[in-house]
Amino acid sequence: MKQNAAFKRAFILLLIVLLPLLFAAGIQAQGLPEVEAVAEEEQARKVVEQLDAPLYSAFTERYILDELKSLRTDMAAQRVEFIQQITDRQIEAVDRSVSYATNTVSNFFYIIAAISSVLVIVGWTSIREMKEKMGNLADKELRKLIGAYEERLREIEQQLREKSTYIDENREAIERTKEIHALWLRAAQESAPANKIAVYDQILALNPRDCEALTYKADAALESNEPQWAINLCQRALQLDASNAHAFYQLACAHAALAHFEDAISFLTKALINGDARLDDFAKDPALQPLHHLPAFEQLLVDAGTAGPLEIKG
Repeated sequence: MKQNAAFKRAFILLLIVLLPLLFAAGIQAQGLPEVEAVAEEEQARKVVEQLDAPLYSAFTERYILDELKSLRTDMAAQRVEFIQQITDRQIEAVDRSVSYATNTVSNFFYIIAAISSVLVIVGWTSIREMKEKMGNLADKELRKLIGAYEERLREIEQQLREKSTYIDENREAIERTKEIHALWLRAAQESAPANKIAVYDQILALNPRDCEALTYKADAALESNEPQWAINLCQRALQLDASNAHAFYQLACAHAALAHFEDAISFLTKALINGDARLDDFAKDPALQPLHHLPAFEQLLVDAGTAGPLEIKG
């Protein structure tokens, strides 16, 4: 029943994620002419700019997060149940082995006792000596079995501790992901650069290796007229991801603000090569306004309009 419930939740979540994508793919498959496609894109952009509410409600996002958490919890419960079943079977097998060994030793003892009785009769040895030898042999075998049993139990306990630690880590990761997602929603609602930077700092406190948070913080720093700070943040992002196109784009904007035009053109070229989605309209970005009079910038406009992301001239 748990597996069926988990499958249903996963299927519902998959439908929620894929339906918008399939709808968008069906629209694109109709093949509008180039002029009409440009007009449609401009109209869509205006509609998006005029939106005063998010496309997806907080209830939908909350539902998706709850389904993800429930799915992870069910999978963790199934994993624990599976481990428990394996442990019970292993313990049962060990118990059977111990019982079999004990019966074998007892039968062997009875056989030796019978043989000893015969030997006593014929005068070869005494019952006391044979009993001592059999007792020592039985103790030795039992100690071996008990030692093996205890070692196996220690291994099982270690496996259970590791699995419990893994489950706890997954639960903490889910909580951290929910908190980061809530912070991103909060950052999207903020309009003041200082407030955005404060939210991005909270995200970086939870995940210091979040390149996206670093680059968006650099964008907010540029809005606060702090280009040098934005450069430092982008360099930190490139240390984590050397091909981060958004970081190169923010570096180009920061160097343009500092009048380092050659560096700005160089970083803008790298951003084009690595394929930043924002570069479709980078000529309209006010941060790049100081570069408009440069021939190199005009050449980039030509290259961006006639070549793919990987074909830009260096």
